[in-house]
Amino acid sequence: MVSAHEDDYDYLYKVVLVGDATVGKTHLLSRYIKGSLPKNPTATIGVEFATRTVPLAVGGTVKAQIWDTAGQERYRAITSAHYRRAVGALLVYDITREGTFKSCAKWMEELRQSAEPDIVIMLVGNKVDLVEKDPSLRQVYYDAAQEFAKLHGLIFAEASAVTAHNVKYAFEHLLQEIYEQTSKRREQQNFDHNNMVGGGIQVAAIGPKADSCDNSC
Repeated sequence: MVSAHEDDYDYLYKVVLVGDATVGKTHLLSRYIKGSLPKNPTATIGVEFATRTVPLAVGGTVKAQIWDTAGQERYRAITSAHYRRAVGALLVYDITREGTFKSCAKWMEELRQSAEPDIVIMLVGNKVDLVEKDPSLRQVYYDAAQEFAKLHGLIFAEASAVTAHNVKYAFEHLLQEIYEQTSKRREQQNFDHNNMVGGGIQVAAIGPKADSCDNSC
């Protein structure tokens, strides 16, 4: 559900969409933001940008800045620069193309090198609709992707931009997880701060929105 007031929010999170070309990143974003697929789909050149304000289940509202990055190798220098200050990512592959899944390890490492150290990553296997029509098209099995996600500390879901299956869930579960993890870190920082002050050691105050980014990020 979109907030009636786009500028009325409590947290600002930068999220990036990454993965090989033609896995459906732009379609997923269009389905989530507009509720429809692009009318004239073309390959993303560099980076495209969208925002959505989302109420959290626990209360409070998040404004998500979602950056759709190109998957082609020639744009890698441009796209990786936009990982800076990202606190979340959807790492997308095509379940009918094993090569796009194998690339996920490389994309994941790039994210962890260039984005925030504690970035929350959700692995998304797209194009479930194709497999529902013809199961023989599946090249990446659910259990294998789930095991990869578990091994690397990722959240995982399969989705379809065409049917909208799990699209809203993928984006908003990621936002919820970012909120929960940043809240835990903030609580721990406050706990450490109070203990240090109580022991006579003075530390700098911690900002209330350390997990946020402004429009310049």
